Amino acid sequence: MARHFDLAIIGTGSGNSIVDDRFADWDVAILEKGTFGGTCLNFGCIPTKMFVYPADLALSARTAGRLGVRTSYDGVHWREVRDRIFGRIDPISAAGRDWRADANENVTLFEGHARFLDAHTIDTGTGEPITADQVVIAAGGRPAVPGVAGLDEVGYHTSDTVMRVDELPERALIIGGGFVAAEFAHVFGAFGTEVTIAARSSLMLRAEDREVAERFTEIAHDRWDLRIDTEVAKLERTDDGVVAHLTDGSTLHTDLVLLAVGRRSNADGLDLDRAGVRTDEDDVIVVDEHQHTGVDGIWALGDISNHFQLKHVSNHEARVVQHNLLHDRGSWVSASHDVVPSAVFSHPQVASVGLTEEQARERGLPYVVARQDYGGTAYGWAMEDTRHFAKLLAEPGTGRILGAHVIGPQAANLVQPLIQAMSFGQTAHDVARGQYWIHPALMEVVENLLLGVPD
Repeated sequence: MARHFDLAIIGTGSGNSIVDDRFADWDVAILEKGTFGGTCLNFGCIPTKMFVYPADLALSARTAGRLGVRTSYDGVHWREVRDRIFGRIDPISAAGRDWRADANENVTLFEGHARFLDAHTIDTGTGEPITADQVVIAAGGRPAVPGVAGLDEVGYHTSDTVMRVDELPERALIIGGGFVAAEFAHVFGAFGTEVTIAARSSLMLRAEDREVAERFTEIAHDRWDLRIDTEVAKLERTDDGVVAHLTDGSTLHTDLVLLAVGRRSNADGLDLDRAGVRTDEDDVIVVDEHQHTGVDGIWALGDISNHFQLKHVSNHEARVVQHNLLHDRGSWVSASHDVVPSAVFSHPQVASVGLTEEQARERGLPYVVARQDYGGTAYGWAMEDTRHFAKLLAEPGTGRILGAHVIGPQAANLVQPLIQAMSFGQTAHDVARGQYWIHPALMEVVENLLLGVPD
C-alpha cells in the first residue's frame, strides 16, 4: 500500500520554500530528480551573475584607456573563477538537500523522477509510490535543444553545463539571440574568447522594446561576430574542433558550441494526462489566478506553469501557493502578474517593465514617450557615455506609467523606481516632483526621464 502524505511537492527550486514552521504538523513529501535547489541556484540567475561580475571587471580593465586610465588585461584564470563560484554554490545545494533529508522530521525526500499515476498518486522514481491530498508541481524547465544536423555528434553545451567547462575556449559559437546568448557572449567575450553568435532573428533581444533591441544589436556587432538572420545548418567534427555551416553560406571553426535558444517547461515528463492536469500549446501547465490547476488539490508554480521564466515570479507564486494551502478557499489570495520586470545582465545591461511601444501600438492604447540619454546627466558625462538611454511610455494626460525600458550601466537598478511607481499607481509627475533625487547620481537618468513626460 502506498504511503500517504498531506502534501507532496515536485521540485526543489521555489517550491522548496513553501514548507516552513506552519507546516510542522503536515506530513510532507518532497520529490527531486536532479540537483537540489532548482535552476536559479545551480544553473541560472546566481552562477551566471557570479560570472558576469568578473567579466565586467575584465572588460573595464580592457577599455578604461578611453578615460585616461592606464590599465591592462592579462587574462582570466578560468578554473579559479569557476571553482570560486561553484565552491560556494555546490555546498549550498548539498546543505539544502541534507537539511530536507535529515533535519525535518515531518519531511521525507524522494530522489527520483516523479510521474503521476493518477491525480493523487505519484510514482516517486525510487520504487515507492505515494499518495497525497495536496500536490504542488514546481518542477521547473530545461534548455531547449534545436534540431541541428550533427549536433549530437560534435557535442554541445547549454546554460546548464557551460559554466563548468575545464578550460576557457579560444572560440565559441553561440546559437540564439536572447538573454542567455547575450549574457554568455559577454562573459566569454570579456574573458578573451572569440565569440560568434548565430541569431535567426534580425535583432538580438527581440522581445525587448524595438528601440532598445536595435541599440543592443548595434553594440553587439561591435563586440562580437554577430550573424543576424542566420541559423546553423550543419555541424561537423574535425581535427581542429568543430566546423559550423551557416545558412548565410559561410563556414566557421569553433571549439565550443553553446545552445541558447530558450528554455522549455518540464511538464512533458510528468505524465500529467493521468492526473487530468492541462497544459497549453507550449507545454506550460494551465493555472488560475490562485495557481490552482483546476484539479482538486493540485497546484503549480514557476517555470513549469508560466511564460516569464523569472525567479522573482516563481518566488511570488510560491508565496501564493503557500498561503492558499494553509487557508480555506474563501481566503485564497491571487498571484499578481501585472507589473513583472526583467533584466539582462550583459554589457550593456537591459531592464524593462510593462509595455513596449510596439505592444502599446498593437493594443491601440494612446501613449506618449519620454526618452533620456545617459550622456545628458552629470554622471553620464563622467562616464563619457554616448550610447545608452532610458525610455518611458505613459498615458496622455494622467502620466500613468505604461512601460519603462533602460539600456546601459546599472539598468537593473535604475528601473526599480519605475517598477515601484507602476505597482503603487504613482504617476510619472508624482514620482518626478514628489521627492529629492541625489545629484549627481546616475539615478538622475530616471529623474530626467520622468520630468520629460508631457503634462
